[in-house]
Amino acid sequence: MSNIAIPTVPKIFKEAEDFLPLFGTDHVEFIVGNSKQAAYYYQTAFGFQPLAYAGLETGIRDRTSYVLRQGKITIILTSPLNHPDSKELSDHLIKHGDGIKSIALWVDDATKAWEETTKRGAKSYIAPTVREDQDGKVVYSGIHTYGDTVHLFVERKNYNGVFFPGYQAWNPSYKPSEVGLRYIDHMVGNVGWGEMNTWAKFYNEVMGFANIITFDDKDISTEYTALMSKVMANGNGRIKFPINEPAEGKKKSQIEEYIDFYNGPGCQHMAVATDDIVHTVGDLKSRGVEFLYIPDEYYELLFRRVGKIDEDLETLKRLGIMVDRDDEGYLLQIFTKPVQDRPTFFFEIIQRKGAKSFGKGNFQALFESIEAEQARRGTL
Repeated sequence: MSNIAIPTVPKIFKEAEDFLPLFGTDHVEFIVGNSKQAAYYYQTAFGFQPLAYAGLETGIRDRTSYVLRQGKITIILTSPLNHPDSKELSDHLIKHGDGIKSIALWVDDATKAWEETTKRGAKSYIAPTVREDQDGKVVYSGIHTYGDTVHLFVERKNYNGVFFPGYQAWNPSYKPSEVGLRYIDHMVGNVGWGEMNTWAKFYNEVMGFANIITFDDKDISTEYTALMSKVMANGNGRIKFPINEPAEGKKKSQIEEYIDFYNGPGCQHMAVATDDIVHTVGDLKSRGVEFLYIPDEYYELLFRRVGKIDEDLETLKRLGIMVDRDDEGYLLQIFTKPVQDRPTFFFEIIQRKGAKSFGKGNFQALFESIEAEQARRGTL
């Protein structure tokens, strides 16, 4: 893993019982229909750099996987092949479309992590397994979470290879430049009606996380739709999982739309951090990444609401970047449109300038923008 510094951990995260503990996100695996084309997209549009490959040429018969990295963010894009062992991946793809299957967490002891979580009630996905090659060994294990999403625990302290046994270095000549993405700030799970507290309890009791923030339908609502959310975090604050569920409204919320098209609970979005959101978003837009539209009216009272900021207001307005403030500073954030045909997974780009919150002051504008997109899709 690279040596990029993580922001200081707020005291509130220390309420978590860090019996695992977790050092960070090891990788996130997407199951996609065409991993080669998806890899080209994430290189071209988001500036991810090629790292490793596994497939027929490396002795893997049931899937093809491309690994890309930017900063501390590592993603795997995996497609099933026509093989009996591909059934789990094929079923996932047919049911959900392109989406996240595995959120892998970096640990010192994958066996202990599996033992601690399964004895606390987690359903095992993969018992502790060792994979070796000439570069050493990786130990990994896994548990089920909401829907078909799983957590892997990855122990790689005795491995010096490019990524994982069974992968080879992938070093194509095509390498568009990075856009300044540094690490995963948080990952959001959408669950069904009445399931938020169930999964918040799971992360608390099974993984030792603390509930650091709760939003109800008074916080996150418009005239038409609403949701509720609990943000769960581990002890060092490096892993943050907001859990969303729908709330009653006049029309179908974004959470209901997601669950309808994803066919169940899943990871709604990944928030990725940058040190210069103006540069990052400008670069992403020039590469064709589409973002939600924020109306000009949002910016008319921005300074009155958030106070003095370093960035130029007209630049933020032109790019559609939102701003919010808490007691410790402010943050800037923007949300892409879904990055596949189904209106499911999307990205958030975030820059924190002291703030530890999640943009509560932006919820109204964000929801109205999402509802406008839902109305265009005919799903509101």
